[in-house]
Amino acid sequence: MTDLSLAQDGPARHWLFDAALGGIAALGAITLAHAALPDLPRAGPPPAARIAPPAPAPQPAEPPVLIAFQDPVPGRVVVSPFGLRQLPWEEGGRLHAGVDIQANFGEPVRAAADGVVVEAGQNSSYGRYVALKHAEGLTTFYAHMGGVAQHLRPGLAVKAGQVVGKIGSSGTSTGPHLHFEIRDRRDRPLNPSLFLGREFAEADDLPLRKAQRFGRTVRIAHVSMIPQSKRALMEAKLEREAAEKALRLAERDPKAASVGAFDAASAARDAATVEKMDGLKVLPIGEDGRPRGQISS
Repeated sequence: MTDLSLAQDGPARHWLFDAALGGIAALGAITLAHAALPDLPRAGPPPAARIAPPAPAPQPAEPPVLIAFQDPVPGRVVVSPFGLRQLPWEEGGRLHAGVDIQANFGEPVRAAADGVVVEAGQNSSYGRYVALKHAEGLTTFYAHMGGVAQHLRPGLAVKAGQVVGKIGSSGTSTGPHLHFEIRDRRDRPLNPSLFLGREFAEADDLPLRKAQRFGRTVRIAHVSMIPQSKRALMEAKLEREAAEKALRLAERDPKAASVGAFDAASAARDAATVEKMDGLKVLPIGEDGRPRGQISS
């Protein structure tokens, strides 16, 4: 090899050496920089796809209810039904436009259905009473109560089961009970027994025509007390019956007629002034110590 070639190879080798050193330095710098970086989480396997639980089966929707009736005095029984009835001081039968529910003084009286108060007051016949307006123009009446709930006023909305008063014996009443009526939009009385305890989804389900009907048999009412306002009528009726009895007796036995007429008239006056009527069936005594009214068919 000549001196000229050696001279030319020297710088080339020196450059290659410098390049090698530079590459080693760069690789070291990259290694140090990588080591300084924070550890990154290693990518794991993709998460398993979640399977959504099956949607619950849709529940059948409850059928809509137009109006639902419940007992105004729960647990108590009707002692005088809807229909023709004759009270002791009356000459003949007339329509008993509702039902009488036996109960004790002070028991709560509850709204039979959702409605709005249209009346709350007192009169000589119904005594203390409340009237509620309901769907389809129906009205319920609660009469002869001992008191009306203080918060009630016309226009107030009430829910079924809400207390509207308490049991009493006000107005023309023969003892503690609730007189309950249902009337249609034309103020015609309806038989409550066809409504109480039932729900009606539509207006056509209401038994309006059937509820207007009543039998022609007159039920004779046996009462525990003659109202003060009816005692004069009761006495007049008994005296008239006594006179008719004396007349029939005179036709058979003229001698006994005068004695029989006197005794019958005295008995009539006495009977009209006491609470228990002689000759009527014995009545059961309630928890309040007073006899209960009953109906015989």
